[in-house]
Amino acid sequence: MIYNVKGEDLLFLDRDNRELEDDDRERYERLGLSPGAFDSVDFCASPRRDDPIAAPDVSTRQTGVTSYFWTLSEFCAEGLLPFVLQYTIIIHNVVAKLRDAAEGLPDGGIAIDGETITDFESLSRMIADRLQDDLTSADWAGRAIGQGTVNAFVRRLFGAVPHLKHLIRGNVPNPERHRIQRQAQVTVVDIHNLNDRAKRFVVGVTLRRAFDEKERAGQQRPLLFVVLDELNKYAPREGSSPIKEILVDMSERGRSLGIILIGAQQTASEVERRIVANSSLRVVGRLDAAEAGRDEYGFLPAVHRQRSTILKPGTMILSQPELPIPLVTQFPFPAWATRASEAAPGKGNDDGDDTFEGLS
Repeated sequence: MIYNVKGEDLLFLDRDNRELEDDDRERYERLGLSPGAFDSVDFCASPRRDDPIAAPDVSTRQTGVTSYFWTLSEFCAEGLLPFVLQYTIIIHNVVAKLRDAAEGLPDGGIAIDGETITDFESLSRMIADRLQDDLTSADWAGRAIGQGTVNAFVRRLFGAVPHLKHLIRGNVPNPERHRIQRQAQVTVVDIHNLNDRAKRFVVGVTLRRAFDEKERAGQQRPLLFVVLDELNKYAPREGSSPIKEILVDMSERGRSLGIILIGAQQTASEVERRIVANSSLRVVGRLDAAEAGRDEYGFLPAVHRQRSTILKPGTMILSQPELPIPLVTQFPFPAWATRASEAAPGKGNDDGDDTFEGLS
């Protein structure tokens, strides 16, 4: 499962790279690999805003992409509100009330106390009304919660509505078609068009579901590889959040469950220490001189630290437990397309025969 956080570059993994040269093909063959695109890929993207049919919000690929969202029924039943707000004083009471009071409807909407709710904005308004009503406030917020705390929670909740209302919705035909199923060998979850708050919601919910599924399965195989760019944004060294807790748990217990976390970031010094400490494989590309001097790179001898500041693109230093010293390695030119202009003609994972000609 790979999160696409920058542009739409990962939406072409099922297409051969037309710029791959013969020398690069020979490098793959020397490794015992057949150069080419991935055969089994699912592409999932966030839906367009204010689109009643929830079409995927992508521009360079017209077919073969499924939009994803969560229904209001799932949002309440699975207690997903903490991935929207980290306001722990009130939030656990609200989550419990929503789980008990919300009745799921076939189109993904909910009914609470006879009121039908079909969108996230209406749900947020209903929560605010319950929290600010003198008759229901103590039941929804808790008896020891002051009005100032309630008002602050409501302001933050309404602040999230514009960024999340297209990801949490009801009144959509066949909502089960818009779930991230992870049935292919590779699942690309596109989040590049989302606000940072919406990105954290998508990453947090999908990670929790994946972790829960592996725990219920009770077996390592098949392995699940989770690739997350900008890991320092989701598991920063300071502070706490539900996403960070999942990532820490994944780094500490993931291998025993068959989950392999692959994190990428410019600055490992800004990532939670427990995640860095539990990394068995460490790959370093070109580093800023100040970053190379951080304690997180203590596994590198002084000469390798100096060399890391002048590495060329595609060259990396690999530290792994089988050998006592780091290895300087090179990554071959991608055999799969990394952007629309590189995509060779072919059916790939598409429903049609578009060849991406003229796209950029």
